[in-house]
Amino acid sequence: MAEKTYRAGIIGLGFIGGADQVSGDALGQLVVELDGTHFQAYSEHPRIDMVAGSSRDEGRRERFEERSGARTYSDWQEMIEQERFDIVSVATYTPVHAEITKACAERGIPVIYCEKPLATYLDDAEKMVADCAKAGSLLVINHNRRFNPNTRKLAAFLQEEQLGKLTSANLQWPSGRFGNVGSHQFDMLRMVLGQEVAAVSGTLDQSRRPDCRGQQFHDPGGWGVVRMEDGLMVTVDAADYNAMTPEFRLNGEMGRVILRGFDNVLVEFWNGSTESWPSVRGKVSGMKTAADEIVQHLDGVATFPYPGEQAYGTHETITAFHASHARQGAWVELPLQGEDRKRAVNSG
Repeated sequence: MAEKTYRAGIIGLGFIGGADQVSGDALGQLVVELDGTHFQAYSEHPRIDMVAGSSRDEGRRERFEERSGARTYSDWQEMIEQERFDIVSVATYTPVHAEITKACAERGIPVIYCEKPLATYLDDAEKMVADCAKAGSLLVINHNRRFNPNTRKLAAFLQEEQLGKLTSANLQWPSGRFGNVGSHQFDMLRMVLGQEVAAVSGTLDQSRRPDCRGQQFHDPGGWGVVRMEDGLMVTVDAADYNAMTPEFRLNGEMGRVILRGFDNVLVEFWNGSTESWPSVRGKVSGMKTAADEIVQHLDGVATFPYPGEQAYGTHETITAFHASHARQGAWVELPLQGEDRKRAVNSG
């Protein structure tokens, strides 16, 4: 008997959603350099039928139709009303993630694959998680390090305490943008350590690097210290105009790990031995892995390894940097309370 095919749609047919290079040109980035796109993850999967996409932009719709042969809609609400979906990607601007996710959940769509960060405000992020839980929909957030073999290997390596007790850590990356780029970095931190952030002391970069999406999406980077649940201190260096290679360092009693770039891992033990895990980027796509695991979830044969509620802690960490900055870098404890929950993460 033939295996079941699942029907997918994409809301937002730009760079990451529709693999649209015209949109990528506006961002100064190439589609081929991404760790996959929603379009590629679905169109290249043998058991996913990409049936429709939605965008307000006519050019994006025309180019998507040419690439995919799928139907397109100018109104996402009309699309989810007219089509039957098993999976819908939400690849739009962050401020509308919550509204679209709620509507998809209320339509009974089984899987909602949403771009990061979750939302602009923490309360909206919390509602997204709650709406999907109430409807029985799986919320998947595109924090692609979660689906990378080397990052998963690193999480297991640390869980086995192969470095002994960790003593310090450092995160650095270029271009700042805590909401956009930092969401990947802070989520990776939580993933590989297997614990939550307990407190943040941070300062935002006020150089106001322009965002091609518009000034309303001003998303600063900055500097600071993150304290994890077990007391581990993690320094953060992510200024808006940084030019260094992304790097994640973990120091322990028995050695250290250096993750450079996307997923190139070097392990150096204090006894002099080393091992390296070459990057698999370009060979294994995180988004294709996510699509595989979504299909396994829909088949009922495996539990999806990264449900959306786990992304809430990443959003809260970023919000905490904004709250700490407003207090001149004072320590802010998580979970956030009161007015701190109302601070905006203005990522596009």
